[in-house]
Amino acid sequence: MAVKVEQRKVKISKNLKAAQEKVDPSMMYNIEDSVRVAKEATYAKFDETLEVVMKLGIDPRHSDQMVRGVVSLPAGTGKVTRVAVICKEEKAAEAKEAGADIVGSTEVIEDIKAGKINFDICIATPDMMGLMGQVARILGPKGMMPNPKLGTVTNDLKTAVKNAKSGQVEFRVEKGGIIHAGVGKLSFTEGDLVTNAKTLITAVTKAKPTGAKGMYVRAIFVKSTMGPSIKVDLASTTTI
Repeated sequence: MAVKVEQRKVKISKNLKAAQEKVDPSMMYNIEDSVRVAKEATYAKFDETLEVVMKLGIDPRHSDQMVRGVVSLPAGTGKVTRVAVICKEEKAAEAKEAGADIVGSTEVIEDIKAGKINFDICIATPDMMGLMGQVARILGPKGMMPNPKLGTVTNDLKTAVKNAKSGQVEFRVEKGGIIHAGVGKLSFTEGDLVTNAKTLITAVTKAKPTGAKGMYVRAIFVKSTMGPSIKVDLASTTTI
């Protein structure tokens, strides 16, 4: 017996519908125009984040096709970043002077074990990494495990904390070959958002893995947190 499946219609709010009408889905915009349209199509009552989404021609299930890195955005991120530093006592003063929000050694690790993660970025000195293995299963899935490739395992705590506080953004390819990162608040000037977006796109492009075959960057979209997606003309990014 055939069973009739009732399809639910997705309701679109008037505000979102009005925002979508400001974007021509048949067009591909250059970076400058995509940022301008994203600002014009905003309707939320809070300061939204401008997001850049990149579709890459890779399979992150293969280790030689993993894309991950950090980039410092020239205009910052517009968000307050809480930094934890796990180090021995002799480095604690340096970390605190640099502006770290949480500084400690085994006591911070115990807090993490207990589920107390009151920070956005975790930095550790190399001599603490043996103990950090105890919380790798907690921090790893959250993308917060200290990593020397990201500059978060270091003895130069002053530089690491400064970078983390001044607008450093981590990017990491997700399932399906997607990179998704915020590049600032919509309250930023168009110029600052354009500069930040270009900086991220350049960093991801330079991070092309050795195992990538064929076309690497396949699509780029720009959108605000609540707004519609705006497709970017890939040709306009080749000159960045």
